[in-house]
Amino acid sequence: MFADLLKRLTAPEPETLPEGDARLSLAALLVRLARSDGEYATTEIVRIDRVLSKRYGLSPDEAADLRVEAETLEAEAPDTVRFTRAIKDSVPYEERMNVIEALWNVVLADGERDEEENSIMRMIAPMLGVNDRDSNMARRRVEGRK
Repeated sequence: MFADLLKRLTAPEPETLPEGDARLSLAALLVRLARSDGEYATTEIVRIDRVLSKRYGLSPDEAADLRVEAETLEAEAPDTVRFTRAIKDSVPYEERMNVIEALWNVVLADGERDEEENSIMRMIAPMLGVNDRDSNMARRRVEGRK
């Protein structure tokens, strides 16, 4: 299953992914971001599950299962570009703003903005076609909910 998805993600001209693969790509991107500072904290795991549950209408168990699959995919994937391209090609701009909010939600889960996480967010937002201003506004919205 993962080999097939990775093959599609790494194709020179990838096709638009089916909903399930786009969902798994977003989950893997959330995991990659959470792991970027070298610490994959329980608070980040809980936040990822919550984001997936809310975004896709999943039960807590279904969200956890998706995250576990995403952890495996993230560990096998060669780079972040593949995930962002899959999401950008599959998700309209307005929804990508929600993706950016979901990513900021994970970055801020442990109460700290690690420099590595900030760096990855500065890289990911443009790859998703979201400018810095919109990404910063998304971050402020997430911070305002805490």
